[in-house]
Amino acid sequence: MALYRFKSRETGDLVMLQPHGQRILEILGKDPQAPGIIRPVEMASAVQALREAAQAEEAEHQRRVQEAEARGEVPPDFDISLRLRSAPFIEMLQRCERAEVDVVWGV
Repeated sequence: MALYRFKSRETGDLVMLQPHGQRILEILGKDPQAPGIIRPVEMASAVQALREAAQAEEAEHQRRVQEAEARGEVPPDFDISLRLRSAPFIEMLQRCERAEVDVVWGV
């Protein structure tokens, strides 16, 4: 399985499996198939976008649980949430924003 390696001069590399790294880049409006960069000026809005996507995912899961329970079914399992998967990336973005350094991948 492919990996994404996010790099910066402020933090250690952050490695994610392809499906998770791709999802994060798609949330941020970045092309997951090409090398890329997130500049410090973009980082606050990137963090906000990830947090909003995590909230939407959790709300959708809660809706599915309630529907299953209303039908008398076993609620669906919840995979590792976007909130948990994105936490190290959000931390990386926040540190890099404070240090005013880029985050890059695919280079």
